[in-house]
Amino acid sequence: MPHTSALLVIDMQNDPMGIAHRPVETIAVIAGLRERAKAAGVPVVTVQDHGSGMEAGTEGWQVVTQLAPTAGESVVHKTSPDSFLDTDLDRTLRELGVTEVVVTGFATEICVDTTARRALGHGYDLVLVADGHTTSVRPDGSPYASPDASIAHHNEIFRHLRFPGRHVRVLPASGVEFRV
Repeated sequence: MPHTSALLVIDMQNDPMGIAHRPVETIAVIAGLRERAKAAGVPVVTVQDHGSGMEAGTEGWQVVTQLAPTAGESVVHKTSPDSFLDTDLDRTLRELGVTEVVVTGFATEICVDTTARRALGHGYDLVLVADGHTTSVRPDGSPYASPDASIAHHNEIFRHLRFPGRHVRVLPASGVEFRV
């Protein structure tokens, strides 16, 4: 059955990119996907965090210039890691006729993971863009997994995630085919 896709761009804002691992590369990957989506007539939905001390209207709260939403694109404002919780994301996607979300953004283990899993729970098929999400840098000696290990770990988990009635794929940006 053909899918109707939407590209989700999660929390790609100035403040988070200031602490992100490989921000330039990740922004470039998402910007390329964004252009391909727009050329194919696929909606781009930007999710913008209002939590974590990011005050609306400040420079740090703004979406990075390369990914800033243009006229007619949907923007969803959230206050938790779950882009669906107390937002209009589900309504927006349903109004657009979306059946599959292509997920990108920041931070891998928190907002990207939570939103991807919640998308499945809301009935959407899922594409996690393997090279289109990132996380924060960690100091040497940190008890947390390195950013590269964390990204690889989440990509592998989603490759093996089974969700009844849903199709889950992990693809590099170059393998994403947008469908309307």
